[in-house]
Amino acid sequence: MNKQTGFTLIELAIVLVIIGLLLGGVLRGQELINSARVKNITRDFQNVQVYVYGYQDRFKALPGDDAIAATHLTGATNPAAANANNGRIDGAWDSASVTDESYLFWQHVRLAGLAPGSTVTGAAEFEPRNAAGGRLGIQSIAASFNTITGMQGAYAVCSDLILGRDATQLDTTLDDGNTATGNVRVVADGTPGPGLATAVVTAAPAAQYTVCMSL
Repeated sequence: MNKQTGFTLIELAIVLVIIGLLLGGVLRGQELINSARVKNITRDFQNVQVYVYGYQDRFKALPGDDAIAATHLTGATNPAAANANNGRIDGAWDSASVTDESYLFWQHVRLAGLAPGSTVTGAAEFEPRNAAGGRLGIQSIAASFNTITGMQGAYAVCSDLILGRDATQLDTTLDDGNTATGNVRVVADGTPGPGLATAVVTAAPAAQYTVCMSL
């Protein structure tokens, strides 16, 4: 007489419980990673505001726009005289041009000891990055550069390559939770520029976006 072997219902139940616990742990771990990434990006936005006010308080000038930055800080590059000390941070927030004020902003705040990072303009590691690997930057809010329709204030702090679910969480943390209104607005990455872009009402969780916060 052949004796059949196999899993009992109790054994199957135990296996399913173990699988459920493992999946729950993986999902919880991913949630913690996502939360940490959003916190880091949130801190990036808040820190840029601190850099602006810290530099102004110390030198009575805007970083990047400081006409005598080289006098204030050893090794600093002065902006072009035509635009210097005009109360604006000229250039696009994601500019790669070493002469734009929005690019020099980072050299000035780093040399002032306000921000970490390379002070060598043109170096590969000079451009600041967020926790998702996207660019981080600041510019004056103006139609001539890459800004978002309806944004108010003097300056826009922007960062790209941010997942839609993270962008929504950022807006909830820093503003009103609506990605198309308020001080924080979201636009799809790859939106043609320069010029004004229309903010998205609903961000697709897995798509990538640029988030801008007005100061």
